[in-house]
Amino acid sequence: MAGILVNNETSIAADGNFGNRVRSAVFWRSGTQILAQMIAWGSTLAVIRILDPDDYGIFAMAQVVLIFLSFMNGYGLASSIIQAEKVEPIRIRQAFGMLLLLNGGIAILQVLLAPLAAEYYRQPIIEDLLKLQALIYLATPFMVLPEALMTRNLEFKKPAIINLISAIVGAAVALYFAINGHGVWTLIYAPLSIFWTRAICLVIAVKFFVWPSFNFKGAGAMFGFGATLLASHLFWTIQSQADIFIAGRVLDPHELGLYAEALFLTTIFAAKFVPPLNEVAFPAYSRLQHDPKALSWSFLKAVRLIMLISCPLYLGMSVTAAPLVGTLFGPKWLEMAPFVSILALAMPVMTLQILFAPANNAVGKPQITARASFVGAILMPITFIIGLQWGAIGLAWGWVIAFPLLTLFTFFQSYRHIGIGGRELAAAIWPGLSTSIAMAAVVYLADHLLPEMIVYARLAILVAIGGLAYVGLLWLMAKPTLMEVIQLIFRNKAPDPKPDEQPAASPS
Repeated sequence: MAGILVNNETSIAADGNFGNRVRSAVFWRSGTQILAQMIAWGSTLAVIRILDPDDYGIFAMAQVVLIFLSFMNGYGLASSIIQAEKVEPIRIRQAFGMLLLLNGGIAILQVLLAPLAAEYYRQPIIEDLLKLQALIYLATPFMVLPEALMTRNLEFKKPAIINLISAIVGAAVALYFAINGHGVWTLIYAPLSIFWTRAICLVIAVKFFVWPSFNFKGAGAMFGFGATLLASHLFWTIQSQADIFIAGRVLDPHELGLYAEALFLTTIFAAKFVPPLNEVAFPAYSRLQHDPKALSWSFLKAVRLIMLISCPLYLGMSVTAAPLVGTLFGPKWLEMAPFVSILALAMPVMTLQILFAPANNAVGKPQITARASFVGAILMPITFIIGLQWGAIGLAWGWVIAFPLLTLFTFFQSYRHIGIGGRELAAAIWPGLSTSIAMAAVVYLADHLLPEMIVYARLAILVAIGGLAYVGLLWLMAKPTLMEVIQLIFRNKAPDPKPDEQPAASPS
């Protein structure tokens, strides 16, 4: 099986370079992700200014079906390969065979369901959109396994470069179709080009020339782990897509498009940057699963650092929603500013909730992630049904109300296995949260004191005020945390975990 290397695992103690490998993985995965996202956002913002909210409303309806079916695409099998201490070549062949069967079946199922979805939403074009989108599933097996094999070895350089290439291709395709007046079809062809570019490049990079096996004897443990994550993914899909599914039949495409794009904007960090970091965290935590102190120390540090980014980003977004939307999306999208202000308040909590998954999965407890997703699959739809009585604004408030409850449930399910307490978690969250609240107050006051000016200048001034206020407040209120970030950025060698180091005490 040319090109596939299955490493013999060494213990953490024997791998003296583990910290540097993790740091390198984070650099390549998140660093190139930032560059790829900048390219994607540049084309996305250009396309948004060309297309109308109605196009995005119709696209959001079609995406619900795609995402609901995608939960069966077999990504859990890849996670089982990453988590396992040893992987035999036959298991890779079996996983490849199962992925081909799953995704081929899903593609056929989506084609069959397309007319029903079009009838449910009362939008005939959705049938044609879904039939074309079914091609995405056929690329999935050729992406999942090659990337999983490199992720297992914390090799993120090649996947990062490939993601960058696919982002460039997707941006070019999106701009071409938007400029040439293809409307909502622009939002279909661009993802297709991204998926197939990634699949082809990954196969070439890994030399993934593997013959699939459809004899699944002896693969019970791998499929069992994957099935648990599959259930978790199903419940997550329900909770994250329930709003569009429920509202799509009630709201008109214009209002739904405003809400959907506000949700897209506010979930950019939680949905685009945290998952890549989790991809690095999962194999790293997996190698720490037999060292509970190191695992809990690493988890709390990850929470502390990520909340230092998430909290100011989202609270700042909440108080600058109008100039932010006007600058990025243009005047015809200003109606979505109230949705952004509300949804941004829920996103730091959502970010925190997402961080629990890789730690739970790494210690062999994917059922915790599944249980949390199951509770969310009940809680979120109920909240959205109630909130919809007040229209799309009610949907936005549903996120603010439901996600803190879901995160509390996730914590109480997880803390014993990760080895953390409520006081330690609060201490990790507090520096980012407290300084961000104060920063948001400063920006809110400045916004009301500034005279009338063009929207670009207003946003630039508010961002500058917010950035300076945040750094200054960190210096005054959480200086040790600020110094930790500076050291992390400028040190040549990543410090090894210090399991005995105690987190700072939470505020009284």
